[in-house]
Amino acid sequence: MNFKGKKILVTGAGGFIGSHLAERLVKENAKVRAMVHYNALGTWGWLDRSEFSEHMDIYAGDITDAGSVRKALEGIEIVFHLAALIAIPYSYIAPMSYVRTNIEGTINVLNAARETGVKRIIHTSTSEVYGTAQKVPISENHPLQGQSPYSASKIAADKMVEAYHLSFGLPTVTVRPFNTFGPRQSARAVIPTIITQLLSDSALSLGNLHPTRDLNYVDDTVDGFLTAAVTPKAIGETFNLGSGEEISIGDLAKLIASLVGKKVKIKRNQNRMRPQGSEVGRLLADNSKAKRELGWQPRVGLQQGLSQTIDWISKNLDVFRSGVYVV
Repeated sequence: MNFKGKKILVTGAGGFIGSHLAERLVKENAKVRAMVHYNALGTWGWLDRSEFSEHMDIYAGDITDAGSVRKALEGIEIVFHLAALIAIPYSYIAPMSYVRTNIEGTINVLNAARETGVKRIIHTSTSEVYGTAQKVPISENHPLQGQSPYSASKIAADKMVEAYHLSFGLPTVTVRPFNTFGPRQSARAVIPTIITQLLSDSALSLGNLHPTRDLNYVDDTVDGFLTAAVTPKAIGETFNLGSGEEISIGDLAKLIASLVGKKVKIKRNQNRMRPQGSEVGRLLADNSKAKRELGWQPRVGLQQGLSQTIDWISKNLDVFRSGVYVV
């Protein structure tokens, strides 16, 4: 992969995956413009703590504002579009905000890309668009099911990307990460939730323990984004980025507890339970297409990734509220 001198925009660059991706692109000698969400405090999310931020053009804007997005894309060759609202529980509370950010925000990127002549857009999907698996492993041809307002908004965004490619010839690639984890992930996700609670208190408060997830370390997900950006035959295609292995939430909690060195006692918390029809029961990726066409496959095993995440969280526990359920 050769990104040297490439003019690249990362939307959502202040977030979990976005910050790792932006830093990796700096290491690859790209000219990185990092779009972060404007706020009155002038903060840049995780890039505030990044040693690489001084090597980026930090652009504070709003993905829901077409003019802001248009300005961000000026002079850009490749766009990695990660800006999104991602928390499923909050999508029950504020579904319209997901429409504005995830659907309208994506359309803003697509329109701006058409105007500015961007050479490739790598759009971020999610395994949640599949809903509970009808058959496993889940290939890219699996039906899409909107089991939450969040997943429905991402399905709509995915389809707009597909439509702009087919209708206008826009050079798009959709990457569909399964459950990414690693340093910087917020405690709204299950792995940081388990780790922060274990490091603070031996009792775990969790929701449904039976769903299974296909877990992937953030470095592997970033590799998938990069290969999607440079593979010629990837344009117009969608790729699952998953490990091809699954683990239940209950077994995951036991595994993390063993790595932390604590006995696990799990309390079922009704506040953490999702509506029965909305809970995605099983996610297991078929990653054969990404292996075959992108030459991508995960390199970091689950236990190795968890150990590295535990180590990072233990050193940064001050940024988490372990006793608070983050919606």
